[in-house]
Amino acid sequence: MKTYISLFVSLLTFCALVLPAQAESDTWEKYPRLEASLEYGFLGVMSHTIQFSQNNTNFDYVKEGGQDTLFPLPRMSLDLQLDPHQTLVFMYQPLTLSSQAVLSRDIRQDNQTFLRGTPMRFLYDFPFFRGSYLYDFNTDVFEELAVGVSLQLRDAVIEFESLDGKQLVSKTNIGPVPILKFRSRHRINEIWWWGSEIDGFYAPVSYLNGSTNEVIGAILDANLRVGANLSDTYYPYLNLRYLGGGSVGTSEEKGFSGDGYSNNWLHFLIVSVGITAHLF
Repeated sequence: MKTYISLFVSLLTFCALVLPAQAESDTWEKYPRLEASLEYGFLGVMSHTIQFSQNNTNFDYVKEGGQDTLFPLPRMSLDLQLDPHQTLVFMYQPLTLSSQAVLSRDIRQDNQTFLRGTPMRFLYDFPFFRGSYLYDFNTDVFEELAVGVSLQLRDAVIEFESLDGKQLVSKTNIGPVPILKFRSRHRINEIWWWGSEIDGFYAPVSYLNGSTNEVIGAILDANLRVGANLSDTYYPYLNLRYLGGGSVGTSEEKGFSGDGYSNNWLHFLIVSVGITAHLF
C-alpha cells in the first residue's frame, strides 16, 4: 500500500512541476483538464457488526474485535474535466482494518465455534474502485453544482482466524455497485472555499444484477471539506467524511459451511487532509 501511495505522490509531483504553470484565467479556459487528488488521515469506527449464517453470533468489532482504535487511511482520485459541464472521476479507496483481541465469550461464525479466551486476528479488507460521471449545472468555472452516477467495484476479504492458525473463517466477495452521485463547491472569498460530495444507494441486490439473492444493500459516502487556493497548481483542503452501509440477507453461496446468510453494517468517521494538483 505504501508503494502505491508513493508512486501516486511521485507522479502528482512530477506532473505539477514539469508541466508549465499558467495563469488561472488561461487554465480554466482549456479542456480537457486533469486534476489529481490525494487524501491521508485516520478512520474511527463508530459502529461495526457482522454475522455469518443464521443463528450465529452478531459480532461487535468495536467492543469485541479490537476496532476501538484509529486506522490510517489514504484515498486517491483523478478528475478529467471534458468541458465546462462534464467530468469523469476515477477513485481508489484502500480500506484495510486488521486487529487482534482475545475473545471474552464463545462466538460462532459460519457455523464454526471459537471458544472464549481464544486469541484472534480479525481482518476486514474492503477496498473499492469507483468511476463516476458528473454533469455540472453551475456556470461559474470555479464553483460546482453537479449530479451524476457512479459504478463501484468492491473487493472484500473478511476473516476470523485464531492466532494458532487452527481455525479460520474466510469470506470473499467481488461485485459491481451502481451509485448516485452529487458534488458541489462554493467560494467563501478569493482564497477560501468549501465543498461537499455524496455517493449513495439503497436497494435489493436482485434489482441491481437480476439475481434471485434476497439481499438488501446500502452505502453512503458523504463528506464536507474546506480548502484554500494557494496557487494556480495546488489546492490543499481539510476533509470530514462519513462512510457507512452494509447488507443483510441470504445469497446463493456454495462451498462453505454456512447457509449463505450475512448481516454486516458499519459506520465510519474519517478526518483527513488532502491536496489537489492541476496536471494539465
